[in-house]
Amino acid sequence: MLLTIAVSNEKGGVAKTTTTISVGATLAELGNRVLLIDLDAQANLTLGLGLELGESEFTSSDMMLDNVPLLRVCRKTDAENLDLIPSNPRIETSEQFLPVRTNYTTILQQAIQATDEMPYDYILLDCPPALGAITKNALAAADLLVIPTQAEYFSAYALRNMMSMIRNIREQDNPNLAYRILVTMLDNRNRTHRNIHEQLRTTFGEGVFNTVIEIDTKLRESPIAGVPITQYKPNARGSAQYRILAQEIMEYVKEKESEMLTGDEAS
Repeated sequence: MLLTIAVSNEKGGVAKTTTTISVGATLAELGNRVLLIDLDAQANLTLGLGLELGESEFTSSDMMLDNVPLLRVCRKTDAENLDLIPSNPRIETSEQFLPVRTNYTTILQQAIQATDEMPYDYILLDCPPALGAITKNALAAADLLVIPTQAEYFSAYALRNMMSMIRNIREQDNPNLAYRILVTMLDNRNRTHRNIHEQLRTTFGEGVFNTVIEIDTKLRESPIAGVPITQYKPNARGSAQYRILAQEIMEYVKEKESEMLTGDEAS
């Protein structure tokens, strides 16, 4: 069962790209075949995996704007089982050109569904810090939306717009879109962090991952090395916590598969 995961939050600086790289690398480390798609014009995901801008013949903008087939845009990374569709600044023009197309919010969804014999178990979509055409495409294509958020006021406040976006996408393009909030850069010594974390759990319940990602300077260093944290410092706290998160996601997949089997038997 292919699971497509969008990693998105309108608020910047909440570890979206770090989460995409780290979860993808950890899932690959566990033997899954993983594709990461960089949908951000800043291309931090691409840079964080050691690729220079302009190095790739095709990027995500070619797939979104020019209908280049998904598998033709993929590139291998240095990590086993981990492939990448890189980005460059051109994808920013998608915000201007996509909305003039019919059913423009499902272009990415169609690109994934049109791929015969998809060779991946997971696709992770790294979204820009905005709720425009690109993010709408990502959420329309996703089975699960991961929303990284800091346990701070402005980051938590931005969840209002994310919840509104989820409702709209469910109504228009993707009724089965699920979401989970991931608390990142948590400082357990900080009372405000602890309080907001608790408020998020009270408000969203099972919509919050059990796993939290605490502050770890090694997570900031690994992109400079051009490798995921699990390769850069395998024994770091960030590596351990993202491994736990990957296991939580895999358990989520097992639950969904079980629900589907139960539904098929009932029918």
